[in-house]
Amino acid sequence: MIPLLSVQNLSVDFKVESVIIPAIKNISFEVERGEIVAVVGESGSGKSVTALSILKLLPSPPAIYPAGKIFFSPDGTTEVELLHLPVKQMRSIRGKEISIIFQEPMTSLNPVFTCGHQVQETIMLHEKCGVKEARERTIALFEKVKLPSPSSIYERYPHQLSGGQKQRVMIAMAMSCNPSFLICDEPTTALDVTVQKTILELIKELQLETGMGVLFITHDLGLVAEIADRCIVMLKGEIVEQATTKELFERAKHPYTKGLLACRPVLHEKGEPLPTVADFMEEPHNSQPGIQNSLTPNTSSKPEKLTSVMANECETLLTVKDLSVWFPSRKSFFGKARDYIKAVDEVSFDVYKGETLGLVGESGCGKTTLGRAILRLIEPTHGSIVFNGIDLLRISREKLRLLRKDIQLVFQDPYSSLNPRITIGEAIAEPLSIHHLEKSKTKRRALVGDLLEKVNLNQEMMNRYPHEFSGGQRQRIVIARALAMNPSFVVFDESVSALDVSVQAQVLNLISELKNELGFTVIFISHDLSVVHYVSDRIMVMRQGKIEEIGEAGQVYHRPNSPYTKKLISSIPGVRKI
Repeated sequence: MIPLLSVQNLSVDFKVESVIIPAIKNISFEVERGEIVAVVGESGSGKSVTALSILKLLPSPPAIYPAGKIFFSPDGTTEVELLHLPVKQMRSIRGKEISIIFQEPMTSLNPVFTCGHQVQETIMLHEKCGVKEARERTIALFEKVKLPSPSSIYERYPHQLSGGQKQRVMIAMAMSCNPSFLICDEPTTALDVTVQKTILELIKELQLETGMGVLFITHDLGLVAEIADRCIVMLKGEIVEQATTKELFERAKHPYTKGLLACRPVLHEKGEPLPTVADFMEEPHNSQPGIQNSLTPNTSSKPEKLTSVMANECETLLTVKDLSVWFPSRKSFFGKARDYIKAVDEVSFDVYKGETLGLVGESGCGKTTLGRAILRLIEPTHGSIVFNGIDLLRISREKLRLLRKDIQLVFQDPYSSLNPRITIGEAIAEPLSIHHLEKSKTKRRALVGDLLEKVNLNQEMMNRYPHEFSGGQRQRIVIARALAMNPSFVVFDESVSALDVSVQAQVLNLISELKNELGFTVIFISHDLSVVHYVSDRIMVMRQGKIEEIGEAGQVYHRPNSPYTKKLISSIPGVRKI
């Protein structure tokens, strides 16, 4: 029988002015019916370009196809070549025979139409049915993807749903015409581990029910272990390895694959420097197979094991007591609040000097609100925040401004927190100028250069703009900016959640090294318990604005008391199915 999808010697280039930039280089692979094939690689490896090429969604120009063919056979007997298919025929295949789920549902859903209308429109376009039948099928699909109150969701707009619910709407839309082939392009990257797990289970369940083929794109090999039958590893536009998932995890051959497998925090003890892809790519070419474990990097140049500053309970840096942050949810005719959303509700805890306190929980649990309330970027409703003996809620704005140089925040999205109109050198130097710490422009520039070197970037980069850097480099830049003030306390708010696993490893190593060198105290906010366990001395779990559990990192991770914490840990993608 003919394969469902066959990609043969495909190459994709982008022509920018007179320059040709190769994106995909002579790749070939197949996907069978009823099979889930994962495509794995870091950002820029060509995964999404491959997916978009299958559906001919790349704008042409600048995209050009110098070589290759893509054959699609929904019935197993006849096949059609997609790459050179006329536009009208391609439109009839998109959405009906081949569907795609994108990484960010908010940018894929139209904000001015209800969720139900958008799925209904797809059904009416491809199935040629009436409004009433399309509505009934839409609500049935919402039930199938386990959306709460499907009739209510039908009438809601995208902004009224959570991230997980929006992704379920996208899955319902993708499944609305019973496609033979489904492309999932990083569908769970921005989701909590628990929501991520339910989405993976849903995709697998629908795949088994319908027998469709699935191409699952991700940068996380932990997810591959959960869902895929086979795996394709891509690096710089090329396929470097193809194997069954079991073979890949047990006997990875390419150094790049070994690096991706090994750099996940879940595999390493706290304080142990994480290996990176670069460590494996530098393996000696003459090394004999069997001498070195398949997951052992070249560690000849790696630093020694990093050890955290142990918390001394006699040295409390921060005390939070009965802290609440409430937002009005309903108001009377005269503007008086009638009901509240209790984002943070009567929270109390201490942070000790030199420790890293991990703060973990699902989206909406209040962890980011708590972090920002501590810095008074959000005004608390009531409670107390005592930092180094000073009650932050009782001091004037002027005194708070002077104190901010000791308390810094590293945001989740470094690009949105950097001004695109100023160079990164100016961005790092700006807090020095505001707090009058260094009046000499020459000395400020020298200090910026030193900070860039400290976060493993070159001094020559200070004249570049944010858009000229990768996501991992931008995260290093905002860390350098936060450390410019030599703070004693830093809050990292989901600062590694959107990064590739190897870049994440680099940033986590950097945070550990800088913390040991400079001795600052950290609150590390994340929804990923494996990352929090790796980086933290203690872990605090939040749920619905309250503290669910708090304790030593190993205790909470390996022997949790709360059923909710156990649920978070069980949702971490790993190698349970290998």
